[in-house]
Parts: sequence; structure tokens; C-alpha cells
Amino acid sequence: MNFVERRVSAPSIPTAGIAERRRPEHKWPISYWSIEPLAIASDVVAIFVSFIVAGVMYHLQTIGTHGDINQYGGAAAAVAALFICLTIGRNLYNPASLLELITQIHSVAVIWIGVFLFFAGVVFALKIGTEFSRGAVLLSATAGLSFLIVLRIFWYALLTRGFARRKFSGRDVILISEDMPAPGFAATLTTLGYQLKQQFTLPEQRPDAPCDEDISQIISWLSESPDIEEVLVSAELDRCSELIKRLSPLRELPITVSIIPVGTGSRMLQRPVRQFGDTVCIELQRKPLNSIELVTKRAVDIFGAAIGIIALLPLLIITAIAIRLDSPGPILFSQKRCGFNGKRFNILKFRTMYVTEDGERANQATPGDNRITGVGKWLRRTSIDELPQLLNVLSGTMSLVGPRPHAVNHHNEFDKMVRHYALRHHVKPGLTGWAQVHGCRGPTPTAADVRRRVEFDLWYIDNWTLGLDWLILARTAIEVLRGRNAY
Repeated sequence: MNFVERRVSAPSIPTAGIAERRRPEHKWPISYWSIEPLAIASDVVAIFVSFIVAGVMYHLQTIGTHGDINQYGGAAAAVAALFICLTIGRNLYNPASLLELITQIHSVAVIWIGVFLFFAGVVFALKIGTEFSRGAVLLSATAGLSFLIVLRIFWYALLTRGFARRKFSGRDVILISEDMPAPGFAATLTTLGYQLKQQFTLPEQRPDAPCDEDISQIISWLSESPDIEEVLVSAELDRCSELIKRLSPLRELPITVSIIPVGTGSRMLQRPVRQFGDTVCIELQRKPLNSIELVTKRAVDIFGAAIGIIALLPLLIITAIAIRLDSPGPILFSQKRCGFNGKRFNILKFRTMYVTEDGERANQATPGDNRITGVGKWLRRTSIDELPQLLNVLSGTMSLVGPRPHAVNHHNEFDKMVRHYALRHHVKPGLTGWAQVHGCRGPTPTAADVRRRVEFDLWYIDNWTLGLDWLILARTAIEVLRGRNAY
């Protein structure tokens, strides 16, 4: 043969912290690729079981009957649908993600609590609280979260054992490459359940050759090996077209042929792909939040802002009266700010100054600023002057959590001062933000202050989760009590 043929012995698995065995045991009847749908199905079953069992047990204990099982099932279906969508959106069912046990438990807990808070808001808004027993709901929530955490531990143990002992079932394959593949590549195939029976390295085809003898000999070998189910071809992306033409004689065989792109060009195929008719579109950049995350964040904003306005209504009325008695002028102050995608909107605040600067005349407050009223000092110190922005949240121009919006003239200055400053407008501005709970409140007199604030904002955008928003809201209360840089 002109090409290089190598028989493959079972390679060792380069997995740190996992015991290795050179001889695989009996294979499990599941493949690596079936883990994700099985994990989703197990979560759905766990949620339904937790709701029905918890509901029946609670009602048997309290009233002596099993209650309305259809009601438990309906509630479980609604919770499961939202929970599964959010979990899929965070890519938490991927086998690689399931191996990160601590992250899994934290993410599942945050999503589960967020889902129940959302439905609590829906029940409150629709005034259907009498339809549900609070005891049964709390028991279902506790049981459901416990089952989901147990399932994460189960999947972690199963995947760890499966990878270490090569228990996953898979196809018998051969590997063809123009260059020697990376040493760990064969081990990866074996770990995922593939039975790598043979490797071939193709030399460069001779221009004067009447036919490709190397491919002909591979075809002959495959004809004598009927158990081979797939041919894997490893190649640089810019060589794929030529290699596809060279491998066309493999069409003689009823066998799957797949190309595995390697090298720098292969990174392009790791991007999300969409179909435009017969044309493939590769996504180079996407919105920070997907559709499900946007809907979830908006629902939390509406619920949180509405509850906040209702709960704080007495304080808002007292503040309005105090402003009116303290100094002449309007109670509320409206100023142009730059919001989502750089679009300008009117932000609302309680008036804390004798003047109402806007546009190119807006100047940041400084310690001892004589523009600030007597009541205004107290309002700014406690951040009560920001509470009218709950109306901005309800209207959709702001979110509860996000980068704080800047005045138009400050936006123009900062955009020239800090690289990537405009990226902070990829999400809605917030009533509070990651920068604010790290002490970045008040004026930004230097470029270093602006850069630090922008760094926190961009980190928030890149790492957004619903749990992070809850954390920021909780830390905001602490930050308000500390009163750092509030004047």
C-alpha cells in the first residue's frame, strides 16, 4: 500500500482525576449523544412526580383526601415548561456542563427559585391565590429542587464513570487524515463511545496518477470490513473541497462519511449557524440575551417594578410632599439619557436640586454642591431620588438591573475616552448595576473611574444570569445603607 495504515489499540483517556482502565467493560445501551435528551426527560419526570406526590401527601395530611391531581399536573406542566426552556437556554444539559457539578447545582437552584417567584407574581397579579395551597406549593418547590439536585449528582456520577471506563456505546469507525492527527483525538473518540478500528494517513496524490490508488485501497479494506459504520475524515477547512472530490469514490459503499475540520478555520464552524434558503449563515456576534432570557428578564422587571411601586407608595407620597414644601419647582425631574442601543429616553428622578440641567448643560454633582436642596441631600444619600425610575422600568426603557445610564453630554465624552464604551448599550440600562454594588456610584472625574465602571458593566453583560440579577438587587440594599459616593 502507498498510504500509511495504522491499527489502533485502545488509547488511554487524558481525564484528570478519573481512574483509567485500559480494557473497556461491557458497554451501556446508551450513547454519549443521548445524554442531553435523557437529562431533559428526567427533569420533566422529576418535576411532575414532585408536584403530584407533594400535593397528594400534603392534602392527605391536612384534609384527608388526595386533592385535585389535575391541578397538580397543570401546575407541574407550566413550571416544567419554563424551567426546561431556561435551562436549555443556558446550555446546562450539555454533557460537558453536566460534569460541572457545583455550577449545575447553583444554576438549577437559581433558575428554579426564579421560576417560582415568576409564577408567584402571576398568581398575585391574576388574583388566583385561593386556587393553590401555599403549603402544597412550598412542599412541591422543596421536593422538586431536591429531586433536580439529586439528578445532577446522578448525571455527574454516570458521566464520570462512563468516560473513565468507556462505557458509552457507539459506532465502529475508521479515521482518515492527510496529516497525523493530534494524539488526544483518538482518545476523545474512544471516550465518546466510538470504536476506532483503523487509522489511515493519505499521502499527497501524484499528479500523473491515472486514479487515486490510495482511496481504492481504502475502499477495498472497507469492503472486507462490513462492521464499519462510519468514515471520519480529518482535514483543514481550506482543504475540504479538494478532499471531498478525492474521497468521492467512497460513494460506492453504503456508509456514512463525515468530515471533521481541524486547524484555525474550524473555529468558524463552532459559531451558531442559521439557514437562509439554500445559503448557510454563520453568526459572528449575537445579542447578549436570547429570546427566552429577554422574556424572563422583562417579566421579572414588570413584576418587581409593580410590587415596588405598590409597597413604596406611602414613601413616594411623603417624598413628593417634602420636595414641594422644601423648595419651588417640580416634584419630578426628567433628563435625557442614553439607553438600549444608544437610543435616548427621559429618565425620571425626584428633584434634588434648585436647577434642572439637561442636554449639554448637565453637570455631575460634587461634594458640598450648592445646587442641592436640603431635602435633596437626604434623598441622594438614601438613593430615594432614583425610585421614580420604577416607572421607567414598567415602560420598558429601563430594567431593574443593568448598566446605569449617563446623561447625553457625559455619554459623548465617555465614548471618546474609553474603548468599547458603546458595548454597555447592548442591554437596557438599569436602576442598579454590577458597577454600583462595587462602589462605582456618583461622579466619574477621571478616565480611570470611567474605565473601571465600564469594565464592571461589560462583565455583567457577558456573564448575565437571572441569579446574578437577584444577587445585585440584594447587594444594592446593602450598598444603599453604606452610602458610598452618594452626594
